[in-house]
Amino acid sequence: MLKIFNLTLKINGFPMKEAKAELQRIIAIPEENFEHFIEQKKAEIVNFHLKNNPFYAALAQTDSFKNWSDLPILNKTNLQKPLAERLSLGYNEKSVYLNKTSGSSGHPFVFAKNKFCHALTWASNIYRFGWFGIDFNSSYQARFYGIPLDFIGNKKERFKDFLSHRYRFSIFNLSDEVLESFLKDFKTKKFDYINGYTSSIVLFAKFLQKKNIILKEICPTLKVCMVTSEMLFEEDKLLLEKQFGIPIVNEYGASELDLIAFQNPDGEWQVNSETLFVEILDENNQAVPNGTSGRIVITSLFNKAHPFIRYDLGDIGILDEKSTLKKPILKQLIGRTNDVAILPSGKKSPGLTFYYVTKSIIEDDGNVKEFVIKQMKINAFEVEYVSDSELNEEQIEKINKAVSLYLEPNLLFTFNRKTTLERSNRGKLKQFTSFL
Repeated sequence: MLKIFNLTLKINGFPMKEAKAELQRIIAIPEENFEHFIEQKKAEIVNFHLKNNPFYAALAQTDSFKNWSDLPILNKTNLQKPLAERLSLGYNEKSVYLNKTSGSSGHPFVFAKNKFCHALTWASNIYRFGWFGIDFNSSYQARFYGIPLDFIGNKKERFKDFLSHRYRFSIFNLSDEVLESFLKDFKTKKFDYINGYTSSIVLFAKFLQKKNIILKEICPTLKVCMVTSEMLFEEDKLLLEKQFGIPIVNEYGASELDLIAFQNPDGEWQVNSETLFVEILDENNQAVPNGTSGRIVITSLFNKAHPFIRYDLGDIGILDEKSTLKKPILKQLIGRTNDVAILPSGKKSPGLTFYYVTKSIIEDDGNVKEFVIKQMKINAFEVEYVSDSELNEEQIEKINKAVSLYLEPNLLFTFNRKTTLERSNRGKLKQFTSFL
């Protein structure tokens, strides 16, 4: 079979052969030598950017690297300036891989990777998807992602889908009629795997549940489903496993970095230690013990075109106590640091706590398909939901009681039934938003 995917990367100047060899060399490093490898790569990338990147040198306010903990935390606000001012010497916008973050954090920006670094990202993807028998050259992907709606952007994305052997389901309209058309495609196309945004895939699973259909039975070629970009709750994972009849793999990544964590065949959320160095830090930028929550701060060990050194991703997570330097395990991803509800008592609560407490009640009867919560005032919240019928008084009372119990009393909730929920231009659904 012609390996179109590999050929496309090669034509675009990504040195895949060298990247795959480098990745395998890193994977082969024994645990006892891995600390030396990590410390060496950290020193190399910091010294490179101090010497070759005026933007980073000004931020670090030093010309020599001594203590890792003295290095500044890079945040998305720092990056709100033209890319030309952030590129390293010797690189320009034509010689690098360019892309833009989704902006789901509220701070979108253009970023760059040198071509070897981006080739390593692809090598890492190929390696991890290979754990589940997926080959990007031959495996057919059912893709649940947004797509540009303008003519040229749409055609470019469709062409990329063709080259990457994937079929895209547009997720901006997820009515039952549209989901029925998705089902017809699964009956006629030999998909090997599903990949895409969690909320859209969960909605499709709920549609299948209502029709009492197991996806694997009508599409026997399906092997696995990878969900990404949005939180995967345990009960949703169980629903997906039941309705799809295949393993569900949780993926956590950032376009400006790499795959950050990918569930391995043993069910562990294994952190990418080959191309990234992941820290969990407290509010004073000190590393917390494994098992403790903190801000996820990441260093890209191979990106010479643009510094991502101690880069605060804006997420909160916990590394498992059994993590090692070579094999860190992400125990839990809690949510974004900016998705925090501030309550009248002064208490701060992750927005996903609201979402989770409400979810446990609102989805009990299978009537509500999906919903989001918006904090409008310090004591006032709005729940927008899609369902076949209005929520009843009993459900609303249950939600109010649960919120009083788990968060605090006297919070005001209004409930607005919608035909569809607003998604980002890429198709992401933001479960909690604060307008304070």
